Amino acid sequence: MIVLGIVLLLVGFVAKISILWTIGIVLIVVGLVLVLLGRTGRPVGGRAHYF
Repeated sequence: MIVLGIVLLLVGFVAKISILWTIGIVLIVVGLVLVLLGRTGRPVGGRAHYF
């Protein structure tokens, strides 16, 4: 999810499409939250790891 967010940020920046930039930021934030929750040892959504 983080990688997809970075790709969307790059494509949105190069193509000057603001919606891709916004979606990329949201995906990066959600991905980081899931990584942090997974690292605490707490399963999120029935999954202990997101990779």
